[in-house]
Amino acid sequence: MISYEELHTQNHSITELSNVLLYLFRERSMCDTGACCELFNRYMDKVKQHIDLVDTNMYNKLLAHDNHDIQLLARNFMSGSQEIKRIMHEYTRQWCPKKRDEILTIKDHENFLKDSEEMFELVLHRIQMETEKLYPLIRELSGERKHVA
Repeated sequence: MISYEELHTQNHSITELSNVLLYLFRERSMCDTGACCELFNRYMDKVKQHIDLVDTNMYNKLLAHDNHDIQLLARNFMSGSQEIKRIMHEYTRQWCPKKRDEILTIKDHENFLKDSEEMFELVLHRIQMETEKLYPLIRELSGERKHVA
């Protein structure tokens, strides 16, 4: 079973890493460090794991609900998951080396920073929507206050 506390802890960790990375990425010389690359890989892993966890555990009951608006919300979150995964894939193809232990590949810092800000903003918006819409709805429908599934 996954708890809401665990989901909130994951969201907090992702938010914290987003903020730290964005701060580091603004300084061009920091982008070429192993520490920055390690943090970035940790961020990407955490986002993927969180999305997979939410996708696996949270939508079945919503999709089976007889209220069309609830089904639509679940489909929108599922669609959003696919879009985030697609954007992350494109981002890593553009900016990340083939081997995970190498540093980021940044030839155009201005575009790198723009792409990074957009990706972080998208993920942070998703986290906000989970916290404000998805988790409360599942709590309301299930009556369960501690565990999602």
